Amino acid sequence: MRVLFWGTPDFAVTPLAALLGEGLDVVGVVTQPDKPQGRSRSSVIASPVKTLAVREEIPVLQPVKARDPAFVDDISKLEPDISVVVAYGQILSREVIDLPRLGTLNIHASLLPALRGAAPIQGAILAGFAETGISIMQMVPALDAGPVLHQVKTPIGPEETYGELAMRLSELGALAIVEALALMSAGAATPKEQDASLVTLAPKVARESARIDWTNDSQQVSRGIRAYDPRPAAFTSAGGEAVKLFHPSLAEGLSGNPGQVLEAGEDLVVACGTGAVRISEVQPAGRRRMAAGDWTRGRAVAVGDILG
Repeated sequence: MRVLFWGTPDFAVTPLAALLGEGLDVVGVVTQPDKPQGRSRSSVIASPVKTLAVREEIPVLQPVKARDPAFVDDISKLEPDISVVVAYGQILSREVIDLPRLGTLNIHASLLPALRGAAPIQGAILAGFAETGISIMQMVPALDAGPVLHQVKTPIGPEETYGELAMRLSELGALAIVEALALMSAGAATPKEQDASLVTLAPKVARESARIDWTNDSQQVSRGIRAYDPRPAAFTSAGGEAVKLFHPSLAEGLSGNPGQVLEAGEDLVVACGTGAVRISEVQPAGRRRMAAGDWTRGRAVAVGDILG
């Protein structure tokens, strides 16, 4: 089976590596153009997906627009049997989706029809889901609306962060796409239409949505911090400056006014609308991520202060 792979972010590398490990014929890799880096924007950094493709001597295509007729002609010449997409970053046209003879599959990090959209991993943590998973679906022009070919479930740990869960789902996605392609090859795949009445959305994360609302209860605040760790990172303000917070846990038996600092020792304990959270790592503006105790010992915050 001749596979055209689409993907850009770090977690797309694992599924690509899995396809190569299974001996599938990956005839090309489509990824976003290299991004300028540094203050002068004079240097560019290739995506990890491109780096792997170059190492494996796989043709790499980096169109500015995936609808460009010249690009469509280029991928047509590769004669793929199927396309596999992992968070590529652009909406694909019907022409591009239908170009391979077997169509296009998408690896989506939720149990569809729940959490369609750009941020399903963050959405699952924010919603307090006990489990999530991977859906392999047949792509259609509508957002994450295609028939589901295969699903794999996994529990969400009580203190698991976005970064930790994304890594696990990357590995699970690699397993799931290999299984889905095997089902297709054996003629045993049975795509299932999504139930439109059960659709929920997980839109792209906006920076302001990561600001902590201390009037929420401690469970909600804790989930919000975990959902944005390591990026964009949940944040609050202390002494008029932004500070990012990481690795929360519930501070049992403690309470106070929302945003009030209850402890400022080895950990930072802050009151919520109901209950309190214990923070073990912080990142003050312009500084590195550090243990909360290293920050509090510098008298950046004291018991009784109000964060906001």
